[in-house]
Amino acid sequence: MSKKVIVAGHICLDITPEIKGQPTSKIQDFLFPGKLVNVGAADIHTGGVVANTGLAMKFLGADVRLLAKIGNDSFGDMVESILKSHDAADCLIRKDSEHTSYSVVIAVPGVDRIFLHDPGANDTFTSDDIPDALLEETALFHFGYPPIMKKMYENDGEELVRVMKKAVDSGAATSMDLAAVDPGSEAANADWEMILSKVLSLTDIFVPSVEELCFMLDRDKYFRIRERAGNLDFTEVLSIEEDIVPLAEKCISMGTAVLLIKCGVPGMYYCTAGEERLRRVSSRIEIDVKEWADKRGFEKSFKPDRVLSGTGAGDTSAAAFLVSILNGCPIEKCAEYAVATGASCVTAYDALSGLKSFPELDRKMESGWEMMDD
Repeated sequence: MSKKVIVAGHICLDITPEIKGQPTSKIQDFLFPGKLVNVGAADIHTGGVVANTGLAMKFLGADVRLLAKIGNDSFGDMVESILKSHDAADCLIRKDSEHTSYSVVIAVPGVDRIFLHDPGANDTFTSDDIPDALLEETALFHFGYPPIMKKMYENDGEELVRVMKKAVDSGAATSMDLAAVDPGSEAANADWEMILSKVLSLTDIFVPSVEELCFMLDRDKYFRIRERAGNLDFTEVLSIEEDIVPLAEKCISMGTAVLLIKCGVPGMYYCTAGEERLRRVSSRIEIDVKEWADKRGFEKSFKPDRVLSGTGAGDTSAAAFLVSILNGCPIEKCAEYAVATGASCVTAYDALSGLKSFPELDRKMESGWEMMDD
């Protein structure tokens, strides 16, 4: 019997205008007051963890249900139509009183993406939106983007704890992904270290980005690294030992069992807890405890064939990591599939068009796929 997966949490409609031109390292050279910027046709697709990670897991062979809340509006119709085309709309929750979340994605060549985002119905998602019957015999419950879902960070994350505990109590293994926090937003005022200290013991697999994690667990260091980076990307100036490892070890000490930190272009860092914590992971996903215990490593990225947009690269990397875990791969192979999927994803404007199956990735890697620093 296949291992059932639920991907729940944030969903939106992403609207990405096609922006051509020479790459630039400074957004202010491209966008400034009074300038008219000619763009191409808009790419319109679903975004957020439910669509990006969920559909990528489905593409990679997982048995997935997508659980998210949208409005009964035009954007909601578009989201539902897209998910129906993937035979994945059965668990959508549509509410007359809500409006569908959307993002305008500004993907300037050479610059990290900028998102204009309305959280919409995601702000009212709670544990009550997760049907008990849906959780029955679920092997893995993956939840994403609590920093842009208001109920998840209010009251020191009480509702996020309820969500994850509901999944744990059902017998499922759990995983969680984060999202960037706008320093000027309401979410930035939440005590994220406290929230994570309560929820990571309920999170078997944690797949955040290093920038998100640093902001939440060591904000002073976050702003020091930001200043050090200047016009460079945050991840380009990081030291594995000084910047990434301390964050990873803190997550393990807070109670997560398996951690994959997405570090942008350089690659991904993985680490795992000891055998005692790994034995508490649901047997439904069949992790080899002795093989997985106390692992540490950094997996370098592969060079993409081209770069059109980073949209969904982190989400689809997480999908590859999770599906390969369900397939029984060792953690080193899971991390390798994750970076390979990220490098495939950026070759398209949306999160799915550039993806390759695991056999296709194996062939590409076996043929000598070049790594970023080779």
